Parts: sequence; C-alpha cells; structure tokens
Amino acid sequence: MGGESQHVLENGTAKIRLVAGLGNPGPAYLDTRHNVGFMIVERFVAAAGEPWATEKRWDCRIAKVADTWFIKPQTFMNLSGRAVSKVSAFFKIAPEEILAVHDDVALPLGRIRLRASGSAGGHNGIKSMIAELGSSNFPRLKVGIDGKRSEADLADFVLAQFSRAEAETLEKTLQDSVAAIGCVLDSGLTVAMNRFNQDPETVAKAKPKTARAANKPSTNQPDAEPRS
Repeated sequence: MGGESQHVLENGTAKIRLVAGLGNPGPAYLDTRHNVGFMIVERFVAAAGEPWATEKRWDCRIAKVADTWFIKPQTFMNLSGRAVSKVSAFFKIAPEEILAVHDDVALPLGRIRLRASGSAGGHNGIKSMIAELGSSNFPRLKVGIDGKRSEADLADFVLAQFSRAEAETLEKTLQDSVAAIGCVLDSGLTVAMNRFNQDPETVAKAKPKTARAANKPSTNQPDAEPRS
C-alpha cells in the first residue's frame, strides 16, 4: 500500500483511521512489557464502552470507536504486520492513516514518544508492519518500558511482567498514552507530538484534553461488520 492519505482533519493533517496495538496473544503474555500496546488500546476501547470482536480472516481482535478502527493482532509480535495489512487493505486505509502503539526499550518507563515514521529500531512488530505494508511511513506511539538491560537478557526482559515497584509509573504511562491517542485522533499528529513528546512532569502540567473515547460514544456504523 502507499500514496497519500485522502482523509484529513479540519486542520489539514492526515486522519488516523486505524490504531494497531502490538503484543502477543494468550494468558502467558498478559501484562508483560511487550504487551503495553495491547494494554493501551484495550483501555481506550473500554473507555468508549465498545466491544471487541474476533476476526479470524484478519487474524485479529477488532473494535470501532466513532470512525476509527482498533485492532490487536493475534499472530504474535513477529507477524503483527499480517493482521495490520489485511485490515488496512480491506478498508482501504493508507499507511499514513495507521497509528502503531508499541513498547520501546530505548525509552525509560514513564516516557512516551510520537513519531510520524521511521525505521523498525529493532522492534520485530514494527519490522513486520514495514514489510507487510511496503512502507515505513506510518505514525507510531512508542511507550517506554525501561530498557536498561543487556542484549543478552533482552528477550526475557520484554516478556516479563512489570514489577510492583513500577505499578504507579506504569499506570501514569498508560493514562498518558490513552490521552495521546485521543489527541492524535482529535487534533492530529503534530499537535499531539508537541504536547506529549516531553518529560512526564511537563505533560502533567499541560492538562491535555481527555481522550475522546471517554466522551464521544460511537455513532457511526462500520463499513463492514466483523464476524465474531
């Protein structure tokens, strides 16, 4: 897929039509560091009171909030791009209209960072998305998970659960991430980057608009209803 987005917000920026939270399916991976993408989209959709459906032909769990699709690929992290590509192809969604939400070991827990595009940065889920979409030109919400570990134990680290000592910081990170997605959907990526690509203390003082998920229930009918 490629080409510029044909859907824009009032300020002329590309509209996000698909949010892909990356993670691994199954109880063995529940609440692990590598699954913060799942955690965040689950919170956003729950705040909107919308249900999830299993869509086997697209290898994902899928929900819709207003006019934006949310998915959790069920292919395991290394093949995340397959689900994203299938959904985006069906609904004719350009890469520029897809927001990937994923963990980032290069950022400390408590930091989030929005980017318009970029390389995979060693993240296998993003690497899969780039390969399947044929483009790296899609926005990302990177969520810090600490990352102060050696390459030798990195695999075990990302598949481990957060510690009790990290619970408070994790909770704030999840809240900020949900708010950041709401800002991207309502005001566009540039506005959200200016607001959230800062130290947590600065973000807290900014008092950003709450995610529209909490205030605007879905009224639009899906383009095609997923099969449960």
